[in-house]
Amino acid sequence: MRPCSLLSLATAVPPQTIEQHEAKALAREAFGGKKALFDRLSGVFDNAGIARRHIVAPQDWYMASHGWHDRNAVYLEAAESLFVEAAGAAIEKAGLSPHDIDGVVTVSTTGVATPSLEARVGPRMGLRDDARRVPVFGLGCAGGVNGLATASRMAAADPGSKWLFVTVETCSISIRLDSDDPAAVVATALFGDGAAAAVVTAGEHSLARITGSAEKLFPDTQRIMGWDVEDPGLAVVFDRAIPPFIEENLVSTVDGMCAKLGIRRDEIDRFCCHPGGVKVIDAIETALHLNQGALNLEREVLHDYGNMSAPTVLFVLDRLLKQGLPDRVMMTAFGPGFTCAGLMLEAA
Repeated sequence: MRPCSLLSLATAVPPQTIEQHEAKALAREAFGGKKALFDRLSGVFDNAGIARRHIVAPQDWYMASHGWHDRNAVYLEAAESLFVEAAGAAIEKAGLSPHDIDGVVTVSTTGVATPSLEARVGPRMGLRDDARRVPVFGLGCAGGVNGLATASRMAAADPGSKWLFVTVETCSISIRLDSDDPAAVVATALFGDGAAAAVVTAGEHSLARITGSAEKLFPDTQRIMGWDVEDPGLAVVFDRAIPPFIEENLVSTVDGMCAKLGIRRDEIDRFCCHPGGVKVIDAIETALHLNQGALNLEREVLHDYGNMSAPTVLFVLDRLLKQGLPDRVMMTAFGPGFTCAGLMLEAA
């Protein structure tokens, strides 16, 4: 891939917040007749390393029953608002106007938008009517890395073009609170809502250079992570085997990616990882033989926002950029498939 430049990065969250102790109490009531199941698993709220999360609906919304129509209506309203906020900030930080954007890659997996989100908000944002659009569904937590890589490849294929990447996820309204699946309780303790956006182009230098990307799809792993489509809405698939799977497979996966990118793992100065949960962060540090605490920015983002799915790793990158990007950084994220996405960054 022709190297690209990361011109800007911006994040956005909905205005409503919920403290973790509030979420625990609310979830126990919301699970209703499943209180025995909830009480058996409720320790996950206390051990998740999360203080608060941002959510797109008022707390009382989660106490009522909602089907596909109601859930998706909330998704559309919130996702459009978050898209405009994050994308507008990214364009402004890049020193551009919406009219300068030649293409948009949109990643979102927590709702259905047809027309897609960038088509819905593009006219009121001032995006050109001939801007190319690449909406992507189904990447889940890997979408932050995979989507940025896709936008970078599009920009590299058309030197001089400016591409906007936006990812928006509203995880909180996608969890079924009437479920007797333990994964639903875990998801209720972990997931929040948020968005992130970036502008990339080939040939210029700004925040960082994007020098390559890679991906690994593991066979026979579809039940590790994803969504089941059910009558009331989406039901989370979230296997407790994720941390040990990462410990077992990450180092060989990263080494394979590095080989394709022409570098060695020991040449990477810092990993920038999607913080799926405290056990996932611990597993990454263990697998890659990192010093304990090497991924503390990831722990900070998880503490402050929870797991927002695809946007979360970009919140980590935002903090890393403000702290000072090391010379060579590899972004990683796991998602449905089960897949691992990787992206190489170099300090500008």
